[in-house]
Amino acid sequence: MIPLDGRRHGIRFAFGTLTALPVRVTRWDRDTARAGMLCAPLAGLVVGLLAAGTGGLLTLLGSGPLLAATATVAVPAALTRGLHLDGLADTADGLGSGKPAEDALRIMKQSDIGPFGVITLLFVLIAQVAAVAQLYGEAWTYGAVGAAVSGMTARLALTLASRTGIPAARPEGLGAAVAQVVPVRTGLAVAALVTAACAAAGALFGGYGAVHHALAVLAGLGAAQLLLRHCVRRFGGVTGDVFGALAETAATVCLVALVLGR
Repeated sequence: MIPLDGRRHGIRFAFGTLTALPVRVTRWDRDTARAGMLCAPLAGLVVGLLAAGTGGLLTLLGSGPLLAATATVAVPAALTRGLHLDGLADTADGLGSGKPAEDALRIMKQSDIGPFGVITLLFVLIAQVAAVAQLYGEAWTYGAVGAAVSGMTARLALTLASRTGIPAARPEGLGAAVAQVVPVRTGLAVAALVTAACAAAGALFGGYGAVHHALAVLAGLGAAQLLLRHCVRRFGGVTGDVFGALAETAATVCLVALVLGR
């Protein structure tokens, strides 16, 4: 059980490192990192709700689904200063290089984006906008709930990636700060809680909606875990860039899963 003071610092850690919201991180130790990564889905919920509010407002003002979806996808990018998208691009460049771990990690640290990163960003953003637009096309509530659920799923993937047994690829950076801080059982408990919350949100659309939203969360987490395993094999562990790639992968697959099977 995390004490109240630890929870406060953990929330600050989650919002201060995983969003660009004006929250100052006052402690940077392993206990705070553990609490912060357990609170990561909460940061995702806030980001998702802000995205949902923006897209929903545009829809209510008469915007078409495509414009509302574009704004909905742009909000999380803005609220992270594009760090997760940048991590996705850098990870794609590292994996696409086909080079040994040390060289791939050096490529990922470079400030420029290579062809693998550009192509990956392009298709991921297109997929996200297309999926959210289809949800808004059915009803603004579908798009809004989808944005919130995908935001939580994205950060929940980071909670699970911080579990014990997943090492850091480098001795410095965010990856090293949060690697192996979350006990496996605790991470699974948080995953179950978040999945249940997303199912409850889906229940607004009926019993099938609850099941559908829960399965979408699991699909997003499953895709992120596959990517995580591949990155650990290729790089020897996780980095801040890998965390960004996991978040975007989980969010994208979750949104696509929400569109499929309707």
